[in-house]
Parts: sequence; structure tokens; C-alpha cells
Amino acid sequence: MRTFDYARAESPEQAVAAGGRFIAGGTNLIDLMRLEVETPERLIDISRLDLARIEDRDDGGLTIGALVTNSDLAADPRVIARYEVLSRALLAGASAQLRNKATTGGNLLQRTRCYYFYDTTTPCNKRAPGSGCDGREGFNRIHAVLGTSAACIATHPGDMPVAMRALNAVIVTRTPGGERRRLPIADFYRLPGNTPEVETLLQPGELITHVDLPPPVEDAKQLYRKVRDRASYAFALVSLAAVVKVSDGRIAHAALAFGGVAPCPWRDAAVESALIGKPPTAENFVNAADVLLKDARGFGHNDFKIPLARRVLIAAFRDLTA
Repeated sequence: MRTFDYARAESPEQAVAAGGRFIAGGTNLIDLMRLEVETPERLIDISRLDLARIEDRDDGGLTIGALVTNSDLAADPRVIARYEVLSRALLAGASAQLRNKATTGGNLLQRTRCYYFYDTTTPCNKRAPGSGCDGREGFNRIHAVLGTSAACIATHPGDMPVAMRALNAVIVTRTPGGERRRLPIADFYRLPGNTPEVETLLQPGELITHVDLPPPVEDAKQLYRKVRDRASYAFALVSLAAVVKVSDGRIAHAALAFGGVAPCPWRDAAVESALIGKPPTAENFVNAADVLLKDARGFGHNDFKIPLARRVLIAAFRDLTA
């Protein structure tokens, strides 16, 4: 690990004015610094800011502070009762010890677990723009099959952001210029294209302060399903956060977000359109899977993710609409 300057912020305004990388739980950033994948010159400790509260909104939604830990968020009675998919996604991620330290804001910014991103002896366009992508021709079992580019096929590793994508979360920030921004999670993440090193819409020095969740869909069922190599502390091969409502024998609402298959939490409006207004039949579930995967592409070792994603979608809908 390289040397760095350290400062502690006493307010969000002080944090964004300090000019450095923010650190709270540090469950991802410290690992990257140890391997010299990231080498920030200055760390700004935001762990003591007043951003660790969960508050009810007037519209029936929730406001979640950026420093709320994954453990506290998963265990909050309001989250369990109204946003079960979020609680289940959080409990499916990491270990209890990591959930006790990891924060909401940091989880949204968690970086890929691509082997080549972590190995500084190999080319990686995300780590060193223009150097190449060894993942395309190398061992790519955990890599993406949707939303990839010639520059990068890495996957987003998170569970919580997948659930928040299905819940239409809004990420609220403060910029160094003092502006408050509201960024729908649908727009927050960027696909790799030719600039895989640019992963979100955040500006340099911009601080996530909290996340707003809209009111839950009344009478909808929620599910988080994660397929992984072992039962605990493993990243998703394929995951699905689903919020589904059936009314009068037809699907009235469907919000589906996938993890493990793309460079960001993946949600395709065409898949939901293929289901809404239709009866919950096996034929319609298969058709929705066809829409989801029509542009999917494997790179050899990860080809299995395409039929796996199909089975996850069909099985989840069968359970949700039984």
C-alpha cells in the first residue's frame, strides 16, 4: 500500500471541499489500496457524519442515510415489512462481519471482482484505460453476458444495488460546488462502452448523502434469488430482484433487476412489458426470458450464465405467481 494523507470531515460540506477519496467502512477500498489497484493520495474519513439514519418519508417511502450499515438496513422493521427484497439482498451479500462495517453509500460504489482488474500485472481497461481486456480471451467464468463492450466484460458485484434498481431508488448527492443532485438509480450506473473506468455519473469529489425509496407497490410480492458457487460469502453468478403484482389473473406490475450478468444492475423495460397485462403462464415466462437474453453473449467459460439466467427468471415467476 502506498502512503496517503488522511483527514476527517465533520460535515458533508467539509467532506466535498476536502479534495480526496471518501472512506467509511472501507470494506472494498482498503483491499484495492493494499493491492495498489487504487492509489489515492488523500483519504477523507466521513464515518462520523450524521448520515446513519433511516427515516420515513411523507409519501410512505424511506430515506436511507449513506452511512447506514448493511446490517442495520437489513434488520430495520420498516425495510423487512415494506421492502423485503432489499433486506433479503443485503443478507445474501458478504459475511455478517462485513455487513456490520459496509455502508449504503459504499455498497453502491463497490467495484468489480474481475480477476484481471485485481491483478496489476495484467492488462485491464477499467484499471488502466487503453491497456486492453484479458477477460475476453482469458478465464471469464464470472464475467458479463449483457451490456458488455470490446473494452470490458466485467460484472457489477453488488446485491443491494440490484434490489434498489427493482425498487426505483433515487441516489441523493452533494457536489463540491454545493449543488444537491437527485440521480435515479436507472441512470446512475454507466455501461463500459469505450470508457469502462467511468462507472457512475458521480463527479470527482461528489458525495452520496442518502438514498430515497419510493412507496412500495401495494399487494406486490417481492423476491431476491441469488445463484452462487457456495451458500455464503460468494458473489452472484446470476441474481434476480423481483417485485411482482398479480391482479384479476393478470400481471399488473413487474419490476425485475438482475445481478451477476452485466456491468451494472440490469433492468430491461422490454422484459417487463412482455409480462405486464399477461396471465402468469409458463409460456409468458419463457417469452420474457427470450426477450431478456436476445442480445446475450458468452465468452466461453461464462456461456452457462445464459441458460442459468433463463431458469432463474422462470423459476422466480413461477414462485411469485403460484
